[in-house]
Amino acid sequence: MAPDPNSASGSGTTRDEASVKVPAKDPKKKDEKKDEDLSEEDLALKQQLELYVERVQDTDPGLQKVALESMRQEIRTSTSSMTSVPKPLKFLRPHYATLKAYYDTMADSDLKKFLADILSVLAMTMSAEGERESLKYRLLGSEGEIGSWGHEYVRNLAGEIAQEYTKRQVRIPIISIDMIAFAHWLTTRHLILGEEASVDDLIELVQQIVAFHMKHNAEYEAVDLLMEVEDLDMLGDHVDRTNYKRTGLYLTSSARYLPGPDDMLVLDIAYTIYLKFEEYPSALQIALFLDNMQYVKKVFTSCDDLLRKKQFCYILARHGITFELDEEMAADDDDRETLQEIINNTKLSEGYLTLARDIEVMEPKSPEDIYKAHLLDGRASAGASVDSARQNLAATFVNAFVNAGFGQDKLMTVPSEASSSGSSGNWLFKNKEHGKASAAASLGMILLWDVDSGLAQLDKYFHSNDNHVIAGALLGVGIVNCGIKNDCDPALALLAEYIDKEDSSVRIGAIMGLGLAYAGAQNEQICSKLIPILGDSKASLDVVAFTAISLGLVYVGSCNGDIAEAIICALMERESELGEPLTRLLPLGLGLLYLGKQESVEATAEVSKTLNVQIRKYCDMTLLSCAYAGTGNVLKVQHLLGQCAQHLEKGESHQGPAVLGIAMVAMAEELGIEMAIRSLEHLLQYGEQNIRRAVPLALGLLCISNPKVNVMDTLSRLSHDTDTEVAMAAVISLGLIGAGTNNARIAGMLRNLSSYYYKEASLLFCVRIAQGLVHMGKGLMTLGPYHSERFLLSPTALAGIITLLHACLDMKAIILGKYHYVLYFVVLAMQPRMLLTVDENLKPLSVPVRVGQAVDVVGQAGRPKTITGFQTHSTPVLLAAGDRAELATEKYIPLSSILEGFVILKENPDYREDN
Repeated sequence: MAPDPNSASGSGTTRDEASVKVPAKDPKKKDEKKDEDLSEEDLALKQQLELYVERVQDTDPGLQKVALESMRQEIRTSTSSMTSVPKPLKFLRPHYATLKAYYDTMADSDLKKFLADILSVLAMTMSAEGERESLKYRLLGSEGEIGSWGHEYVRNLAGEIAQEYTKRQVRIPIISIDMIAFAHWLTTRHLILGEEASVDDLIELVQQIVAFHMKHNAEYEAVDLLMEVEDLDMLGDHVDRTNYKRTGLYLTSSARYLPGPDDMLVLDIAYTIYLKFEEYPSALQIALFLDNMQYVKKVFTSCDDLLRKKQFCYILARHGITFELDEEMAADDDDRETLQEIINNTKLSEGYLTLARDIEVMEPKSPEDIYKAHLLDGRASAGASVDSARQNLAATFVNAFVNAGFGQDKLMTVPSEASSSGSSGNWLFKNKEHGKASAAASLGMILLWDVDSGLAQLDKYFHSNDNHVIAGALLGVGIVNCGIKNDCDPALALLAEYIDKEDSSVRIGAIMGLGLAYAGAQNEQICSKLIPILGDSKASLDVVAFTAISLGLVYVGSCNGDIAEAIICALMERESELGEPLTRLLPLGLGLLYLGKQESVEATAEVSKTLNVQIRKYCDMTLLSCAYAGTGNVLKVQHLLGQCAQHLEKGESHQGPAVLGIAMVAMAEELGIEMAIRSLEHLLQYGEQNIRRAVPLALGLLCISNPKVNVMDTLSRLSHDTDTEVAMAAVISLGLIGAGTNNARIAGMLRNLSSYYYKEASLLFCVRIAQGLVHMGKGLMTLGPYHSERFLLSPTALAGIITLLHACLDMKAIILGKYHYVLYFVVLAMQPRMLLTVDENLKPLSVPVRVGQAVDVVGQAGRPKTITGFQTHSTPVLLAAGDRAELATEKYIPLSSILEGFVILKENPDYREDN
């Protein structure tokens, strides 16, 4: 009886390996030395195996069978301990060629298949690179249980199957073809192209391997193999309740790194798996990622639980899309009305104020509370006391951003009798002309999401004799309704009649208001009202530019051909005005129609090449960057970087959108963000002036509401740049990366900058705006367009940020000119960064949760922790960028796997209180 090979796995292992590898001049000496090094047990095993090899070549089939059986037993028992190459495989190494040669002489029989099995295992360590002998002998062998040879063997086989599959798929290329040959090809296609080799034998093996992997917690290896052999559909048969979550997680995570259309196929499979196991929230998130409304509908129709449907509605509301429920999705009228109300986001203001009360920040703040001028030296505070229109305008924006959504402040909502100097009317008239428009609109921002009281308080401005005040009120109506849908459509009813007024500022207020209120709604009434303005030669350029943007926002990502055509025609007709700063908004409006839609933009991009030379490249870059925004497409990033590498003539401005495009495409995942930041650093060093002006804005987009220290330092350095345009962009970007975080380091930097630039009005204005952004919503908000643990990208939020950044490419003409109200486009991305848990009646419910840094657990064994460095709080809680929350109690079950925004909790029926 042979000794147990597992018993001597420790001592002498490394010496055995060395003795196999080091060549000796005299083979006899070498063998003697090797035998001396082995322990008694190993020597016995070696001699035993050599005897088996001799017996296998015996003429007696009975002896052969016993020898093969014993050899198989030795190999199988050793494979279970994988510290190094198992002993039997090591000792059989010199006999591999002998066994192969004998196999070829054997007649077909069960014994021959038996030997093929053993050769297949030996080939794992002994066959030459690229020969795929392990697979060859497996296919020739008996079709026994594949897992019995151990995990390493199965993995090795999977790798060889992938190589063999790829080889069999390759066809003979057609070098040249004449017409006779082509006709012949049509009839006998395989004569020219070469037939694809059959892969049925491989697929049979793949099924065994996948079944083995799925049983042994190696789901990711099964998925990888199925991707290699292009047969992911097979996965559905092997997924069960124990492994569907890990499988789905791996599929959705790997989709980011796959080229199209494979990524969509993988997500389709994940959607099917989640639906099969009733993991509806995850299925809904994939449906939204794919932008497939039929899939969304299917999630609603597959689920019968009203409470879970309410959770779906919260997810839809956070994503910011317009979605109408029908009888099939919710049969009962009252239920349907309740669900539609959640999708319409009508409870957002209430939830946000619940959070504010819980954190005790309801007290209104004035701009002075933000500037903290008393912390600076004398010169800055002296400068601040001058009551200039520019300073007051900055204070208007700071006040609007800081008190956004709180419904009260110290400038606009103060009752008249309370303070004669600070009443709403008086503050409004401390602003000049177009400044009054932003001041009136700021009331909309303060009453954000509270439609009823917002419209009531804005009403008084509609009776003003000043067109700028009316324009601001119209814009304010749009801001209040931003992200909130309403069956009565109050915004459309109020704004529609002002669209065709004489005064251009009133028209812009109404048009921009509609764009904000109905972003993503694809409302046909708005389309029919706004498209004629694009073709109106009498309309001023600014009205046309804002019309294009509003149409782009309302129809974001819809690929609407009629609007695209109208915008291109407007660009063609206004060739004389192409040099104007606002012209850049027309191609952007066009780009927003194709936001994230990838190849769908190609036809429009071709048409845009017929435009005037002055705008052609600008339009091309804008379309490309919008179409691939949030996709992480590396080839497009390279193309955009290539555009930035060119040194151009004066006056060409298309590199600005190309730089922003790099950030827009690369923002999809963390690795892309890191690489894009490094590329932008290079652009700063080697790029032309117009590139350097766009780099800070691109950095701001990559880390929006996520203040990374390295980016913060770069922007701080650029904020002192000799080129004022670069400095202004850097200051605004400091505001963007710290937006809604109350980040103390950025707040300190901005205070120092306000002291540094106290004599330069335009830069000081930018510093003030940035201060307002950092303290946005008193630190309860985020501008990040990603949600659901960075899986979903809200198209309307991204559209709002992109519009602001494109306007910032020409800071002096737009933001420092009379169009400063473009800053309000940021409202599209403003969302509370909260977790608010509610009970089954949708009333706030305080429960303990752990909040910590999210950990990537994709493909990890066991049940690893998903957060690290956590603290336990009671809900509602704030979530910073990169944070994740999990319930710290088993008393309730959350109806969504991702704890963000509104999450419904239901009581756990199995929970027992500990006495």
